[in-house]
Amino acid sequence: QVQLVESWGGSVQAGGSLRLSCAASGDISRVGCLGWFREAPGKDREGVARIPTDVFTSVAVPYYVDSVKGRFTISQDSAKNTVYLQMNDLQPEDTAMYYCAATALHFCPAFRPPIWDTWGQGTQVTVSS
Repeated sequence: QVQLVESWGGSVQAGGSLRLSCAASGDISRVGCLGWFREAPGKDREGVARIPTDVFTSVAVPYYVDSVKGRFTISQDSAKNTVYLQMNDLQPEDTAMYYCAATALHFCPAFRPPIWDTWGQGTQVTVSS
């Protein structure tokens, strides 16, 4: 079993920055990929960024959806079992509940929520104009 706990969401004005954290605990050796999703009111949950862990690969190439490329950066600290999402130049359309997710697959899968095994409780990000 793996547990995920997100933190450091908050409220910022447009153009501001936030750095989300997701601490993983439990059987980390089974986690092949970590990702960040978001869900805005009235919208489906969408993937934002994902990164393979060093459990099954030594090459951790991150992937971003087009809407956040150049603004968001996903990174991981294996020693702390933590994945981060640095978000710069935030815009009102980035307002959402942000979730950390993990999968036991040996690769990073598509951003289809049912594929991902474990979810955190979410952290709210609100961007005002």
